[in-house]
Amino acid sequence: MGAKGLEHYLDNSATTAVSKAAADTAYRVMTQAYGNPSSLHSKGMEAETELKRARKSVASKLRVSDEEILFTSGGTEANNLALFGAAYATCRTRKKIIISSVEHSSVTEAAKRLETEGFIVERISPRPDGIVHPEDVAAAADENTAIVSIMIVNNETGAVMPVSEIFAAVKEKDEKILCHTDAVQAFGKLAVKARALGADLISVSGHKVHAPKGVGALYIKKGVRLVPRQYGGEQEKRIRPGTENLPAIAALGAACDEFDVDGNFEKVRALNAYAKEKLLSIDGVELNSPENALPYVLNISAGRVRSETMLHFLEERDVFVSSGSACAKGKPSHVLSALGLSRERADSALRISFSKHNTKDDVDALCEGIALGLKVLAHR
Repeated sequence: MGAKGLEHYLDNSATTAVSKAAADTAYRVMTQAYGNPSSLHSKGMEAETELKRARKSVASKLRVSDEEILFTSGGTEANNLALFGAAYATCRTRKKIIISSVEHSSVTEAAKRLETEGFIVERISPRPDGIVHPEDVAAAADENTAIVSIMIVNNETGAVMPVSEIFAAVKEKDEKILCHTDAVQAFGKLAVKARALGADLISVSGHKVHAPKGVGALYIKKGVRLVPRQYGGEQEKRIRPGTENLPAIAALGAACDEFDVDGNFEKVRALNAYAKEKLLSIDGVELNSPENALPYVLNISAGRVRSETMLHFLEERDVFVSSGSACAKGKPSHVLSALGLSRERADSALRISFSKHNTKDDVDALCEGIALGLKVLAHR
């Protein structure tokens, strides 16, 4: 059991702790640069400077121009704006939407809604390796396709999708098809470069990268038209009007300034390897993440103990993991079902997700808790 008061937080794909730099920036903006960026006086200009600085920080990480970044309330809004905005912008001539069957719920539910409005949704399943393959997506693409949306990193298994190859294959079929990627789990962990990906639209979220909740961004390639989802102001090019959440936006910029993609990747990769070795030495533990998974995410199944039961057993020992996507609130995983896992194995799945702050002590506490849990809980 972990030392009293010592937390072992391994649920970073759900949310991350806000960094000191991000928190300090948010506080400074709330208490000092608190003007409305649209106001014409000096306090407004001070706030506008903060807004521009944050936009530049996010844009620099995606290797795009500042004008191509639009701030949102998070990844869910960014994904919804991309799908609905693109679908409505092209609905007179194109009615098909292509997604993978393992997308985040903010994409799958948006697609379901568009289906009720007469759009055709084609869902591409991953192959047994857990990966969505370019040729499968390209085969579905045609002159009726408005948008293709494929995530870079799956939020439950960590599977890394070959997005650049997928988008290249799609554009070869029809260059007018818009290509969107949900980069929420990749941003800050991999080098996410818009041009290299061939993406027209990219969604990112603040609270996955040590910024506060309630802020995200959508990259919109210059020349791409989206129909707004809301109306009422001139902000964000009238695509996402309303007074900007400047403290959170500035904090997102500060968090982006702290990125060390390569350095943190190597640290987390070593920690992931250590965790795999220890976990797989425990009788009854099986690995669900594919070989190419991002090391920040590790999905396992723990014997015949249901996920929620094991999750709370670990929580009592100050070890915090997830039973899947935090947005699903314990519902059966559509991702693991799409991978063909048995119901029993899916029901015992746990998602372990690392950040740059995790250590071997966290992994040791996790493994100790799971080993004990399998002994105690399996016989209840």
